[in-house]
Amino acid sequence: MKMVNHTIVTKFVILGLTDDPTLCSIFFVTFLGVYMVTILGNFRIIILIRGSPQLHTPMYLFLTHLAIVDIGYSTSVTPLMIVSFLRERTAIPVAGCIAQLGSDIVLGTAEAFLLAAMAYDCYVAISSPLLYSTHMSPGACIILLVASYLGGCVNATSCTGCLMSLTFCGPNKINHFFRDLPPLVKLSCTHIYMAEISPAISAGSVIVIMLFIIVVSYVHILHAILKMRSTEGRHKAFSTCTSHLTVVTLFYGPVTFVYVIPKSSHSSAYVKVVSVFYTAVIPMLNPLIYSLRNKELKEAMRKLMARTRWSF
Repeated sequence: MKMVNHTIVTKFVILGLTDDPTLCSIFFVTFLGVYMVTILGNFRIIILIRGSPQLHTPMYLFLTHLAIVDIGYSTSVTPLMIVSFLRERTAIPVAGCIAQLGSDIVLGTAEAFLLAAMAYDCYVAISSPLLYSTHMSPGACIILLVASYLGGCVNATSCTGCLMSLTFCGPNKINHFFRDLPPLVKLSCTHIYMAEISPAISAGSVIVIMLFIIVVSYVHILHAILKMRSTEGRHKAFSTCTSHLTVVTLFYGPVTFVYVIPKSSHSSAYVKVVSVFYTAVIPMLNPLIYSLRNKELKEAMRKLMARTRWSF
């Protein structure tokens, strides 16, 4: 019976955000624009950092990888959502669902690790500037980057392993706009308690540990800033951290809502709205936040534009 059940569902149908034709047209234009801004904004950050020698520091190395992760994450989710606005139903093979879910978890977890690494970088830069080159050496940066992607792979293996252990024998309609784990688990016709609790523990552990690192880093940063006598030094330290704190808040708020808070406390409609925010909107906002609030990036952009004008 189990073998038969496994072969019954070969595709999942994505229901999308809405089935209203007018809203679909509006959402198509809106999210197509969001996706284009996301790709262009993050590529601009990468090109700007790569082309500016003064930005070849650990902080901007992590920011480069954050932009790469945002491009990958947005690309794995947003195009499917855009296509769903043009079709009444979008069918995805089971293997495609598992692959897409795995890539989402790898990239989402890597972003959480990168944000923690950036918090640690800020802590070392402000609290121990004389030891910065030692603590944030090229070798240390590589270790932090490898740990970020490796942590994503471990978390993805845990979640997709739970999904692959389930039996799907119908229905096959996912009430979401992408292949997320909670709605997929709901479609299983086998016992799903462990499949629900295991990913929650895994995601919750990542969130708690990374948030702990960020909070501890900022406690030390705040202590170091309060000890500064120079008003200019305090202002510079605060401006260095503001962009990162904004990105951390925008990232962890929705993710905690979807993956940690008990599912009975919110409806599928609210989950969709919050999921749109962290899958489509945040990857677009991150480069905008850093571009608008970071003086070094703005200065590098000004120099790049000046060189471009002179070249013509």
